[in-house]
Amino acid sequence: MEDPSIHDAPSPADASAAAEASPSEVEALRRQLDEKQDRLLRALAEADNVRRRAQRDREEYVKYANEALLRDLIPVLDNLDRALEAARRRGDAASVVAGVELIQRDFLKVLERAGVTRYSALGQPFDPARHEAVGRVVRPDAAPNTVVGEQLPGYLLHGRVLRAALVVVAAAPDEDAA
Repeated sequence: MEDPSIHDAPSPADASAAAEASPSEVEALRRQLDEKQDRLLRALAEADNVRRRAQRDREEYVKYANEALLRDLIPVLDNLDRALEAARRRGDAASVVAGVELIQRDFLKVLERAGVTRYSALGQPFDPARHEAVGRVVRPDAAPNTVVGEQLPGYLLHGRVLRAALVVVAAAPDEDAA
């Protein structure tokens, strides 16, 4: 037996009920339908506006996400400019070195505020997740696979490797002969 609600066509009973509806009832139903359609269109338009606004907010957030970091870096650049100007006037290498060291400390402080920390790999066991080997050297005073030299320090961003340290790793004497 078929379910009569499956069919789209109105049953004869429904058709006779609709024919018996007064014109004022039909008009009231039309108004209700128009109001519901209007509300549906407005809700769809509002949902679309919310989606577009959220997309625009995300794009703006990404565009200006580094604003605070960059604002902190500008004074470091100003200090570097002042140090260069002073070095040009004086020609004294010692004062240039002292000025650059101050700027380096300022720069490292800015990085730390942004969650970046510098790490040294010297003396540590080689870890391919934190170190990038750029050479191997036989060192009888160091255990094999120990970092014995560092060309560049590594950096972490909130504990995640931002840049691996570039290192030289100790090799066992027999490894070098092979």
